Amino acid sequence: MRGFPLKRIVKQLGDGCGRSRHSNVRVKSRELQKEFSIHMKRLLVFVVTLASGLALNAAAQTTATPAAAAAPAASAAAAGPAKVAVIAFQLAVAQTNEGQRDFADLQKKYEPKEQQLKTLNTEIETLTKQLSDTTSKMTDAERAAKQSSLDAKKKQLERDSDDAKSDYQTEIQQVYNSLASKVYDSMQAYAEKEGFTLVLDVSETSSPVLFATQGTNITKAVIDAYNVKSGVPAPAATSQTTTPATAPKAAAPASTAPKTTTPAPKPATTTK
Repeated sequence: MRGFPLKRIVKQLGDGCGRSRHSNVRVKSRELQKEFSIHMKRLLVFVVTLASGLALNAAAQTTATPAAAAAPAASAAAAGPAKVAVIAFQLAVAQTNEGQRDFADLQKKYEPKEQQLKTLNTEIETLTKQLSDTTSKMTDAERAAKQSSLDAKKKQLERDSDDAKSDYQTEIQQVYNSLASKVYDSMQAYAEKEGFTLVLDVSETSSPVLFATQGTNITKAVIDAYNVKSGVPAPAATSQTTTPATAPKAAAPASTAPKTTTPAPKPATTTK
């Protein structure tokens, strides 16, 4: 840091006192005094800051030595053999008591719509058969009317089927996401309790897991743990519950939320 030209200031101050009869010199003298005062204040702040920094640095060096010595020991204590588990997460969600109940209720909700699509498809098959019957004695007008009705029913079937599929996917997505988040929390709690350091989801066909012993599979344990937590009773043995073969994509509850896929409802078949 360059020093302030103090001698020049003192000299100019002295000259200014000797030539007090010149007003411009007095003004310049006051300006130099003010500049000197400001500079000294800045210098004082710099010195105090520098001293404080040196003191903090010394204290940090004093405490860093034992901390650095303790770091390897802490790392050694934390590092241990990895304990890995696998889980079929989609299956776990669907096979909980709550999952079986909710998916069965959703399936029942769409049964009337499914029946409507089946009825419409039967009507299409009947019309198609009538129009393809070469022995039929229909007039051209009757044939044209049936063909028009057939085309309209085909369009209606396609439209209604798409709407039903979209609605079904939306609702099953909501049911799955809500339940998957809660099952994930149970899985995490179970894994931490049992000391697992890594849990891999084997639900996906693209899963990197090629082999795992049965002892590492925690799917049933997580299902049981969630059933206890939820308090939802198991479905009656005589009732037929339907769960999707593939669960919809789950919303991420944390940074490692599992990936899933969306099932489609049973589409009605159209006879060409």
